[in-house]
Amino acid sequence: MQNNVLQLTSGQFPTWLNNFIEVYQSLSVDNLNLLEAIYHEDITFIDPIHEVKGFNKLHDYFKGLYENLSQCRFVINEVIVNENVAAIYWEMNYVHPKLNKGKAVKVSGNSLIKGRDNKVIYHKDYLDLGVMLYEQLPLLGKVIKWVKIKAAN
Repeated sequence: MQNNVLQLTSGQFPTWLNNFIEVYQSLSVDNLNLLEAIYHEDITFIDPIHEVKGFNKLHDYFKGLYENLSQCRFVINEVIVNENVAAIYWEMNYVHPKLNKGKAVKVSGNSLIKGRDNKVIYHKDYLDLGVMLYEQLPLLGKVIKWVKIKAAN
């Protein structure tokens, strides 16, 4: 088995992975129907907040997330692929009216995804939940930033 670290150029990955990359970089509350094209009906999706099993539950989870955002954009920077498994490194930029005073938040993360039947059957996100959420809350954010500074010294 050979690992491939490739620049992002359409068509160089397996179809399920190309579809995933394309959809994620264009996903919004207005086109969540695209999720059906990339996720298997038996999907397991895990992020630092939830674990969701089954496509219908995943769609409902995404709908709830995106309805509360003014903006959300993913930029995929690097992909490592080995047959039906891929590691994807990305940046998410989002705006939530109640977080970070309504200003954009930038979060770096990565995802482990696995393909089956030309769709994603497993998706696990790794990211700093403090940067994404806790540090963006008015009072809690200041406390968490203070703790990080103290821990670094």
